[in-house]
Amino acid sequence: MYSEEKTGPSFSGLILSVFSAIYGTLIRIRDIFYRRGIFSQKRLSCRVISIGNITVGGTGKTPMTIHLAGMLTGLGYKIVVVSRGYRGRVEKKGGIVSNGREILMGPDSSGDEPFMMAARLNNIPVVVGQNRYSAGLLAIRNFNPDILLLDDGFQHRKLFRDIDLLLLDSRRPFGNFHLIPRGVLREPVDSIDRADSCILTKSSSRDAGIPDEIKNISKGHPVFTAYNAYYFFKINKDGVSTLTADFNNEPSSDFSCMAGKKVVAFSGIAGNDYFRKTLSEFKCDLLEFFGFQDHYRYTVGDMERISKSVRDRRAELVMTTEKDFARMDGKFNFPVDIIVVGVKMCIKDENSFKEFILSKL
Repeated sequence: MYSEEKTGPSFSGLILSVFSAIYGTLIRIRDIFYRRGIFSQKRLSCRVISIGNITVGGTGKTPMTIHLAGMLTGLGYKIVVVSRGYRGRVEKKGGIVSNGREILMGPDSSGDEPFMMAARLNNIPVVVGQNRYSAGLLAIRNFNPDILLLDDGFQHRKLFRDIDLLLLDSRRPFGNFHLIPRGVLREPVDSIDRADSCILTKSSSRDAGIPDEIKNISKGHPVFTAYNAYYFFKINKDGVSTLTADFNNEPSSDFSCMAGKKVVAFSGIAGNDYFRKTLSEFKCDLLEFFGFQDHYRYTVGDMERISKSVRDRRAELVMTTEKDFARMDGKFNFPVDIIVVGVKMCIKDENSFKEFILSKL
């Protein structure tokens, strides 16, 4: 899926390309049906903004949703976040994760990302449901929002949206340009034409340029760039707390205290390698790293294996991501403190982005 094939296609690559071609044909037929009105879209009684991508893997949809929710709330809009609730127990039937004041379900029920957003967003309800239209109706009945933010909604064509924001990883925005399973594209590259704006994520805070390939493909749609700013909060090994309370621990962005610390780290996200590289930027001494698949559900055995590494290697800290910590759901008893690393989305030209959103609304 990620290979460049500089030495020519392999046999397995050719086989996967056949499946990619079949998948691509079905996606294009679906697109034609929507464009010609054979497949119809349902509308809600409030505005809908979709945040999505066209590749598998993490492009920063959740941090972007949190950022946009805060920005629009600051402008006086009443916001509700709607997410699929991937791999949560209520994904199919839907439900309210948070009413904006209190969290009503845990990560096993809601899914890790909705729970994390509910823990981070004050006075902004979070609703989940595989059927986004039904989830939107639930949000409207209970909270009467001005705007619904649809997390990971670019491929969910059944629900009409007023603004489509498409996130692209600035390092490899289209992977190897192959559709899944041969590549990482969920849709053909020309699907970018449906987006009202593209946002290049994970760019450098010093890099202000937009690649020519993005300018050519975006066809005049505004393109913004964004970079990650990191923060962390500490969970004391001897502390007694709940998962919800832990997310309210005071965050810090001063990672200088990590320099030279002996660390064992783990993550189960789409960008495990990216997280591992980020840890090196904190100048800590990474003794061992455990990588798990995205949305992995941790067991007590996993935690014991990590704890054994901490003891054997005499580590001083355990480090993981905010998303992984949500999924641990209390299944840990590490002999050292835990550092939970979170990501804040930063738009480089925030004022222009804000003006664009307001003009579309």
